[in-house]
Amino acid sequence: MSILSIAASGLAAASRRLEVSASNVANASDTGPLPDAPNAANFAPVYAAQRVDQVDVAGGGTVANVTTASPGYVTQYDPTAPFADKNGLVAAPNVDLANEAVQQITARVDFAANAKVIQVYSEMMKSLLDIKV
Repeated sequence: MSILSIAASGLAAASRRLEVSASNVANASDTGPLPDAPNAANFAPVYAAQRVDQVDVAGGGTVANVTTASPGYVTQYDPTAPFADKNGLVAAPNVDLANEAVQQITARVDFAANAKVIQVYSEMMKSLLDIKV
């Protein structure tokens, strides 16, 4: 792979990491019925937290694989919710806000580093063309 395609794959992976983290944070306070609650079918399921696993690609580059976090939800006590089970429990997304902050910082740094690679490559190519002309 060329330098540009490797850096572009890094940009895409960083963007995907930020997108997933933003979705997790936006839905962190969502609640829904536990899957085994008697009235679960009457309500929308809770948001399932997602995670990103970034892996190397043979020949260079990276790809961000998105999967559902395991477990995707945790139980939370909210007896006032219309979908709470007989014990007052509901499902809440398994989102760790501290981890999401780390994911966002990591995505920002990764994006900036890959953008710098593209910038330096562009400057080198310009210099090379200037020398040849």
